Parts: sequence; structure tokens; C-alpha cells
Amino acid sequence: MFRTKTVEQSIKDTEEPEHRLRKSLSAVDLTVFGVGVIIGTGIFVLTGKVAKETAGPATALAFVAAGIVCALAALCYAEFASTVPVAGSAYTFSYASLGELVAWTIGWDLILEFALGTAVVAVGWSGYVRSLMDNIGWTMPEALSGPDVAEGFGFDILAFVLVLALTVILVFGMKLSARVTAIVVIIKVTVVLIVIIAGSFFIDADNYKPFIPDAVKQPAGAGLDAPLVQLMFGYEPTNFGVMGIFTAASVVFFAFIGFDVVATAAEETKVPQRDMPRGILGSLLICTVLYVAVSIVVTGMQHYSELSVSAPLADAFKSVGHPFYGGVISFGAAVGLTTVCMILLLGQTRVFFAMSRDGLLPRFFSVTHPRFRTPYRPTILLGVLIAIIAGFTSINELATLVNIGTLFAFVVVALGVIVLRRTRPDLHRAFRTPWVPLVPILSVAASVWLMLNLPAETWVRFGVWMAIGIAFYFLYGRKHSRLKTNGERKTVS
Repeated sequence: MFRTKTVEQSIKDTEEPEHRLRKSLSAVDLTVFGVGVIIGTGIFVLTGKVAKETAGPATALAFVAAGIVCALAALCYAEFASTVPVAGSAYTFSYASLGELVAWTIGWDLILEFALGTAVVAVGWSGYVRSLMDNIGWTMPEALSGPDVAEGFGFDILAFVLVLALTVILVFGMKLSARVTAIVVIIKVTVVLIVIIAGSFFIDADNYKPFIPDAVKQPAGAGLDAPLVQLMFGYEPTNFGVMGIFTAASVVFFAFIGFDVVATAAEETKVPQRDMPRGILGSLLICTVLYVAVSIVVTGMQHYSELSVSAPLADAFKSVGHPFYGGVISFGAAVGLTTVCMILLLGQTRVFFAMSRDGLLPRFFSVTHPRFRTPYRPTILLGVLIAIIAGFTSINELATLVNIGTLFAFVVVALGVIVLRRTRPDLHRAFRTPWVPLVPILSVAASVWLMLNLPAETWVRFGVWMAIGIAFYFLYGRKHSRLKTNGERKTVS
């Protein structure tokens, strides 16, 4: 259960002809992927919600705090991705450092994280598109607008078609995916810059007073709806005040989720040792700067107590007499979510592919397309399944599983850096996480703290999914692992 797969063996497996992926990505492509998946609904919705309910104008400081937490994890990801340039991200990293059972567990976790994330984003995209259609007088039938809108039967046809279309793009190759992503990211970042530049002309300095509002205690939660930290230690989070900044950071952290997906493309990068750290850290830095700038502008345009929760940026422009920008922002959000959806789907298929190549999932799924050199079998399977989930299911309550899954991956990767430094000090590391073990330990502590702030109900659901995964490992994965079968062949010979 705790056998590890050497870095050398992981790299050697990538050279098998029928299991080889095409190397076509550069540092710019990786940075674009990172920006494309990080900037989503968070910057268009979460900024105003957190400012009004949790931190006031100090939301900018909350974004800085959350960005620092992500940077700690990003430094660990950058070392692993440059040392073990193999598809699979945290799954592959943990296989090389912590053993097969841990690797399986994190792989199973990532499959859930990316699947639910893709479906949630697809449903959110569908909502934005329907809103834009309503503005020009087109109305979707309720039966085709999804279960959240329809009374009785509802199928979200837009979310379903989006996932299928992105599946086709991913099958055709990473370079095509990178080109599509680049175009969409340019549009999305342009919209964000319009918000920052145009909004800066309407800032009223009085709206920043007080920058850190007086602290207000939150009402205590009850039962499984309460944060786990409250049930365990009786800690009650605070809105506003200095502690409110950190409470807000635990919320806005989820606007950063996605930079870890960049690591899943390590095997398809031309010079991963150089370009993976640049892509991971570069995309995180760009998005942090944009998030901080947007939060400063929106809280300067309108007093935090008057901000809208559902569409804060658009409504802030309406409050200063410029409703045109509201439509621009909605368009940017709708276009931008397509790349978030595609890159999450890309990340999931690469993890599934890597687990299949190692024998922990059926090897049938590890054969790449003879022409496009993409893992087309898991891409088609997962794309169809997620399209159906997005079409039929109301999954808002499951969205927090994406968050806990990401944080769990952060913890495992940080621990893996410490372990691999001790077990394989001889490895060439093109990028080295600074101040080991301090940085990984801080990353673990920050991630665990954010996990404890999630509802107990989320922990229960996560535990059930993990239990199913461990059962599958003992019934199938452990017996078919290539490490096990290769070891038996050596013993026989």
C-alpha cells in the first residue's frame, strides 16, 4: 500500500508509444491556462458579496491573505511539477513520495473535485447566457433551463452542450485548447481591465471610511451546517474587524482555485523544468493583482453596505449612472466561464489517464489517440458523464466539495515536498521550494485551517466519497497496479 513509484519510472512510462502525450505547451500557454481557470465567477460576484457581508473595503487585504496561502501551495507545486513532469498533478507527486494508497486517495479526490467543478461552472455559464438572452428578448423554455428553474422536469440543455463541445476540443489536441483558451482569456482580462480603469474614475474616497469596519460576531451555526472548527473548539468566526479579514480570506480563497490544474499539463509541456514554475506562479501573481484592484475599485465606487450580492460589479456601475458596463461585465463572465469549464475538464482527464496508465484504473483508458496524442478515451467518457450531470442535477450544495478536495490536495503536495527532499535528495530540482520545511508546513497549516472553516456536512460527504474510493482501491486498484505486477515479474525471473 505504501510502495512508491520512482521519478525515473514515472518519466520512463511517458515514453511508451501508445501512452505518450504530445508536448506542445510553452510557459505562456501555461500562464494563460492558469489565468483562464482562476478568473471566473469569483471576481465578478464574490468581491461584492464578501465586501458587504464580511470585510468591507478591507476585502482587498483578504485577497492578499488568500493569495499568500495559495502562493505557499504554488511553491510546492512548482517544485514537484518541474521535478516530476508527468500528467496527474498531486496524484503523480504523492505516488513518488508518499506511496500508492495516498496517491490513489488523492487521485480519487481530484476526480471528484474536477468533475463537480466542471459541472458547477457549466451550470453557472448557462445561467449567464440565459440572462443575456433575456436581455435581447429570447427566452429559453423552462423545461430546457435546468432543475433550478423548471417546476418538475428540467434539463439544462446549454450546460450539456457546452461540456460536449469542450470535450470535442480537448480530443483534438492541447494546442487547439490553448489557442481557444488564449482568445477567451484575452476577452476576459480585457473586461476586468475595463472594470478597473473605468471604475477608477468613479471612486469616492469617503466610501473607504472605515477601511476596516468594527467587528460584528456572527450568529452561531447549528448541527452539520456549522463550520467544523466551531463544533470542535467553539470558535465563532467574526465579520468585519481585523479577524473579519481572515474570515473573508477563507471565503475569497475559493476564487483562486484552479492554479493547481496547470500542474496536470506538465507532461505536455515542451520544457517543463523551466516553464511549469513560470506558468503556476505567474498566473497566480497576475490573478492576485487583478482581484485586489477590482476589490479596491468596487468598494470605492459604492459604499460596502450598499453593494449588491448577486451582481456587485454591474450594479456598482448602475449606481453611478453607467448601466452599459453591466452588460459588458455579464458578457465577460459568460465568455470567461467557458475556459474555466474546459481547463477543469482537462485536469480531470489527465489525472484519470495517469491513474489508468499505472493500472489503478483500467488500462483501456490510458491509450492515446494515434493522431492527436490526447487521452481521448477518458476525455470522451468523462465529458459525456459530466455533461449529463450538469444537465440533470442541481449541484449547488455539492460545490463545497470542490473546495475541500482542493485543500486536501494542497496538504498532500506540501507534505510530499518534505518527504521527497529526505528520501531523494539526489534528484535534480530545476525549481526548489524555498525554506523547506518551513514553507510546506505553513502551507499545510493554512490549508487545514481553511478546511476546518467548511461546514461539517461537507466533511461528511467528503468522507463518504473517500470511503468509496478506498473500497475500490482494495477491490481493483491494488491488484492491478503496475508496480505490483512488475514486482511479481522481477521476483519470478
